[in-house]
Amino acid sequence: MDKAIRVGIVGSGNAAVFHYAAYLRVTGVPVRVVGITALDMDQCRDFAGRRNIRQFDTLSEMLPEVDVIDNCTPGYAHEPVSIAAFEAGKHVIVEKPFTGYYGPAGDDTFQGNLHPKTIMMEEAVASARRVIAAALKSNKRLCYAENWIYAPAVQKEAEILSKGKGQILWALGDQSHSGSPSPAYGIWKLSGGGSVVGKSCHPLTAILYLKQVEGMTLYGNPIRPRSVSARTHEITRNPRFMDKGFLRTDYRDIEDYCQIHLLFEDGMVADVFASELVMGGVHNWLEIFANNHRTRCNMSPSNAIEHYNPKEEQLADVYVMEKIGTKQGWSNPAPDENFMFGYPQEIQDFMESIAGEREPKSGMLAASDSVSVLYAAYLSAERKGEEVKVPLDPELG
Repeated sequence: MDKAIRVGIVGSGNAAVFHYAAYLRVTGVPVRVVGITALDMDQCRDFAGRRNIRQFDTLSEMLPEVDVIDNCTPGYAHEPVSIAAFEAGKHVIVEKPFTGYYGPAGDDTFQGNLHPKTIMMEEAVASARRVIAAALKSNKRLCYAENWIYAPAVQKEAEILSKGKGQILWALGDQSHSGSPSPAYGIWKLSGGGSVVGKSCHPLTAILYLKQVEGMTLYGNPIRPRSVSARTHEITRNPRFMDKGFLRTDYRDIEDYCQIHLLFEDGMVADVFASELVMGGVHNWLEIFANNHRTRCNMSPSNAIEHYNPKEEQLADVYVMEKIGTKQGWSNPAPDENFMFGYPQEIQDFMESIAGEREPKSGMLAASDSVSVLYAAYLSAERKGEEVKVPLDPELG
């Protein structure tokens, strides 16, 4: 493909920063980020100015100028932005979570932790299916930006699993830290939930992907989730919680802890944990227990570098790792955190899939199944851990 793929970014927050940096690392496929649009015009103007790209006032203004829409908006805007892009004949990259439930339109009294979870699950699944239907109708690529799928550690496990023809018996994963910096996080109407959708989505979707790889290798079909049991808690709103000032606590109506037990259609299992209760940096790890191997994927922290710093000020201008809290004492500085988290590899695969007219590693199936599992987990938690069937899209897989 000689002509550059033209990309337009929607949203100017952290995801847009990660994605733009990843576009600069794409090789073998000509790519050009044309511009950006966002609701926060000041932030958008600053983002565009720093990177010498065009600022568009609206999505409709940007659509004729691009081939791909990179949807880096908060979750509540994923469906309308993605469908508008597909209807305009554009490929779409959608940040995590793919979509969700954000309350009745115009209801400012909505509280997610008190809302019936059956309604949430039904509406979230319906939203995912509408986006996928729009993608299929347009015959354009839907790329689901779940970076854990592309993390080097997870991709190495996928290779081991495939070439060794292994069977995953039990998968175990966690994504936790001391609280998201996003102002939208903590308000269900904007975020679609708490630790379940905001954090457990990462290890969960990586596990879903690995079971897809296993199924395609052994049987020619992906192995999909069957049922889920889950519990959620609001630890920092517990009246007995003693706040020492190290954890974020200003959550309005979301959970800050979850555990999810997943049963696959082959009878094998997975357990996922996520929380806002962990200090000392982002805790990203996955462990695979297979019938012929065992793999630990330590994305963060990893021990590629072990560093001791006796004085905080010495590292004032040095990035160590996400959410580290303090730079004093022992730490594990990340040599290339974006690479270890899979951001450049994710965008590379998306651009190659668009140029080569093939499905990306993280596409419709991962997007759809993740939404179904996450909101089935909320229903299970409402029922105090009762097993809930995962409402899969029968058109996929």
